[in-house]
Amino acid sequence: MTAGAPGRAAADGHPAPDPRARCTRPQREVRDLLVDEAYRADALHDAVERLRDADATMSASVAFSRPQKWGGIAALVLIAILTILFPVPTLATVVGAATVVYVVALIDRLIIFRRGLVNGAIRVTDEQARAIADDDLPAYTVLVPAYGEPEVVGDLIEAVEAIEYPRDKLQVLLLLEEDDEPTIVAARAMEDERGVVTVVLTPPAQPRTKPKACNYGMHFATGDIVTIFDAEDKPDPLQLRRAVWVFQNIDDDSVVCVQGKLSFHNATDNILTRWFTADYGIWFGFLLPGMMVSRAPIPLGGTSNHFKRDELDTIGAWDPFNVTEDADLGVRISDSGFRTAVLDSVTLEEANVDAINWVRQRSRWYKGYMQTWLVHMRRPRQLWRILGPIAWLRFTLLIAGTPLIACMNMVFWLILVMWIAGQPPVIGELFWGPIYYLSLISLIFGNGAALYMNLMAIREEGRSELLLSALLVPAYWFLMSVAAIKGMWQILFNPSYWEKTFHGLSTATPKSGAEPADDGEGAP
Repeated sequence: MTAGAPGRAAADGHPAPDPRARCTRPQREVRDLLVDEAYRADALHDAVERLRDADATMSASVAFSRPQKWGGIAALVLIAILTILFPVPTLATVVGAATVVYVVALIDRLIIFRRGLVNGAIRVTDEQARAIADDDLPAYTVLVPAYGEPEVVGDLIEAVEAIEYPRDKLQVLLLLEEDDEPTIVAARAMEDERGVVTVVLTPPAQPRTKPKACNYGMHFATGDIVTIFDAEDKPDPLQLRRAVWVFQNIDDDSVVCVQGKLSFHNATDNILTRWFTADYGIWFGFLLPGMMVSRAPIPLGGTSNHFKRDELDTIGAWDPFNVTEDADLGVRISDSGFRTAVLDSVTLEEANVDAINWVRQRSRWYKGYMQTWLVHMRRPRQLWRILGPIAWLRFTLLIAGTPLIACMNMVFWLILVMWIAGQPPVIGELFWGPIYYLSLISLIFGNGAALYMNLMAIREEGRSELLLSALLVPAYWFLMSVAAIKGMWQILFNPSYWEKTFHGLSTATPKSGAEPADDGEGAP
């Protein structure tokens, strides 16, 4: 990693290895570092504190900066006072502003979707991927954070063995918490028997989150390229070679990250998994490629993102306090003048089959998006200079607008129900003049456009089995609104809490385990 303060002295008086230094040791010496207490202590400190020590304003350890906190309070007080003194004009102004945001966000989303539809993700054929000589392939490190998932260790080994990459250039680090005894026992057995995976035990420390575990694992990584897979993932066996091809052939030296597509192996378990699959199809199949073409910041997925190791070190790796560290890192890549490319290579995950479990997961995502926006808007003028006005606006509409619009949906649905039920005159006063017509456009054209994007994604991906569920997607939007309200409540009162999401509920692939929780549940 980038140069920093030297490590603390080891027990024998000699300086401990600097955990920020690039680990280029042979794998057998990496195993020695795993039991070097001085090195592990420095690595843990660096994993937690590095970004905050370098620039505290860019860390989500504090949800609101002082200007943001007092500015937000002042705005709420002002609106409350105006509402008391001038209730109808104030609420009409708020409704008008929200309606304009709706329409602008809708137009921008359609522009991005069309660009993604026309251009698509970068496609690398099997022949192109396999044509790269083994001697020309860089060393690769795969980080696999897991917690409480002993049954998926065998699946992990199977997925790793399916990867087409020279074994002498492939390092797989299974990142576990020291107190996760069942998973450790299962992993040790596989480690000794197969020799494919190296187990890295993360010492206990707050926050106990996925990004902290990945930061810690980076201190034992030997690869020139680093990627993340979840323990239950089933990646495309050629994905690593495809990512290397993109890095070697793309005509843009600023590309430091390649994001693969994500989808689900249990798409047809129930209507929720069908909605979730179509949702992912739009996001990874069209919106992310559209943002790539638009040169806008790309919020990364939680897995299958491939990084140039040196540049990942330069920008500070992951924020351990951000509950969507992947989205934050994607924005930070753009902040640093780098870019992300989107690769047409699919990793299969398990879709949530339980609505309550889904709301837990999605509320964390929404909260993390708002965390990310708050962090990067602490220097709005600098961000404007780096991104430019259009990308700056697109960043705000996507990262802050996504959770806020999902919250506003519930309010506008309630207004619609009240109007249908009794047509109270005050509602007519709120939708004054042009705002009425903009609202009508948003209601009819906006919902129609959302259905259109769902249907187009299903058609382009050849997922005809999802057609009926796409016509019922408004019920999915209701769940999104519930999750967004929950996430926004948490960012006010419990911003760093990592909402636990249970895996292994699918009837298609029974597994067990949980994502990390910030309540002592452990690393992911």
